[in-house]
Amino acid sequence: MEFTVKSGNPEKQRTACLVLGVYESRRLTLAAEQFDAACGGALGALLRRGDLEGKPGQSLLLFNVPEALCERVLLVGCGRERDLDDRRFRQILHHAATALDDTGATEAVVYLSDLAVKGRDLRWKIRQAVEAVEESRYRFDLLKSKKDAPRRPLRKIILSVPGRRELPEGEQAVREGVAIAAGVKIAKDLGNLPPNICTPTYLAEQAHALAREFPALRVAVLEEAELEQLGMGALLAVTRGSAQPAKLIRLDYGRGPEKQKPYVLAGKGVTFDTGGISLKGGEGMDEMKFDMCGAASVLGALRACAELQLPLNVIGLIPAVENMPGSRATRPGDIVTSLSGQTVEILNTDAEGRLILCDTLTYAERDDPAAVIDIATLTGACIVALGRHPHGLFSNHPPLAHALQAAGHAAADRVWELPLWEDYQEGLDSNFADMANIASHKDGGAIMAACFLSRFTKKFHWAHLDIAGTAWKTGKAKGATGRPVPLLTQYLLDRAAENEREDGRAAH
Repeated sequence: MEFTVKSGNPEKQRTACLVLGVYESRRLTLAAEQFDAACGGALGALLRRGDLEGKPGQSLLLFNVPEALCERVLLVGCGRERDLDDRRFRQILHHAATALDDTGATEAVVYLSDLAVKGRDLRWKIRQAVEAVEESRYRFDLLKSKKDAPRRPLRKIILSVPGRRELPEGEQAVREGVAIAAGVKIAKDLGNLPPNICTPTYLAEQAHALAREFPALRVAVLEEAELEQLGMGALLAVTRGSAQPAKLIRLDYGRGPEKQKPYVLAGKGVTFDTGGISLKGGEGMDEMKFDMCGAASVLGALRACAELQLPLNVIGLIPAVENMPGSRATRPGDIVTSLSGQTVEILNTDAEGRLILCDTLTYAERDDPAAVIDIATLTGACIVALGRHPHGLFSNHPPLAHALQAAGHAAADRVWELPLWEDYQEGLDSNFADMANIASHKDGGAIMAACFLSRFTKKFHWAHLDIAGTAWKTGKAKGATGRPVPLLTQYLLDRAAENEREDGRAAH
């Protein structure tokens, strides 16, 4: 799909389809009013006749509108103007994109960026339009023998801006939206692949493929023998029962100044999680292929970063394993030594994500990072606490937490911070090791998992995103969401802008 921005009056657009908004009750948006005035009031007559109320989810396709230069006009219901917020705007865009696909038009000029979304500017609306259109068009039919194809696929969308002065801002928004949407697609595709295809080795291959596409990325893959030599006893404890060899995948993106400290993204990559010896129940176990969505989001964010050529140094770390109950599998009660030297009593082999991440976090120390963010489908308890809308956020550094909250708001990919108080730590006490991998009680499971990880982050600023409730959808719409690629990319965009401002101040 090609996206561009353009200024100009709607009635002057020679296009296969012109998309205009209608508020509830039967009130034209500004662009639609302008078009209607130039076309003899045809739209107003239709609305007075009751053909479209303007409710969200409604649309009406018109042909041969008098005096119009376009072939078709698609009217899209926008609901009440006073109710127009982030969520409603994205819903309108999703519906418009779906309706456009059904028209048979190969291109469209969309006049929905004039909608007044509370607290949002033109750049935000343009970027969200790109992301929403791509999301609505996403299909995962790679493994289907018969694929559904639209009769005439939509190939180009032109988004309106008020005037020529706004064109550069709109073009930048398109670039960001396209890059984020491509990153989201990678994360979705990897998450949706079955675990017999998407193995730790396959994830490593995808990292190499990404580096071939973007020369700014370099990849190194540490194999099990190297992990053993390093002393990653916690990570290796998870992979013992699997025939699939574990990997620690490292991607380096280096377009920042040589002395600039890197930002590290560490993504949990359990390509299938049976729970190990602490076997999960059978119901819904197929969804444990999504347990590598943290890893997928790291690849997606780095792809977006590389496409946007952000002037930053970023490192992606992906511990990739499969958790199986084989004859060599780790048992409840086993004690392992982590890379940090701290010992862990493994009371539950299904609390495996924290074991692969704790060694990865210790590994991140060697790069003297500016900040480390780990992303993991870590605990069902986070879903109980927050549902499936925000990511759970924990951090040992308030400015980092605030930066992620701001990025989440800007990207419409929200987080909610949970406490990481010292009061919780004693729940991880063990009689036989430095700590246990689960708490001695069932309360606050998401917090206890974060407390465990925090013991390996004393030497850097760290944040943990629990995406167990947000990485995929269940039910009829089952599939990976690609989150939190928008959040992570926005965080990196913000850091690049912050560095630019600091450089500007230093120059003066």
